[in-house]
Amino acid sequence: MSASPTAGTAGPTTTASAVAAATRAVVQDFLAARLAGDTGRLAELFADEVDWQLAENPAVPWIRPRRTAAECAAQARELAEHTVPEDARASLDAFLVDGTDAVVTGHVSGTVRATGKTFEGPFALRLTVEDGRITRHHLYENSLSIAEACTP
Repeated sequence: MSASPTAGTAGPTTTASAVAAATRAVVQDFLAARLAGDTGRLAELFADEVDWQLAENPAVPWIRPRRTAAECAAQARELAEHTVPEDARASLDAFLVDGTDAVVTGHVSGTVRATGKTFEGPFALRLTVEDGRITRHHLYENSLSIAEACTP
């Protein structure tokens, strides 16, 4: 004997779909705010405490440990301060959502303002969204290219 939800009743598939849709919406909002450099909106989207992971890189001023919503949101402002906005490029290759988790992959490039050197490479960003806010932000990128571009 099998049981299935009756019409109008939220079953496991409907609930999972709703969670994934909510995650996708928050990540899309995050990407739009990130692209616009809207640190106020970014601070609203990050949870009070965030599991932030980005390989520490002492040569790169915008890459450092972060934990709070304000610190995480400030990364966008710091990146803009240290790079040439007109040269910044990002393209998305994939945007995958599974429940509360999302993974975005693509390519980034830019120019460091202080040195005039460029960087580029692929990236993967893993985000987790809980209660409408980002609780995990793990970014994997070509940190060697970025460090070399920051070195005079």
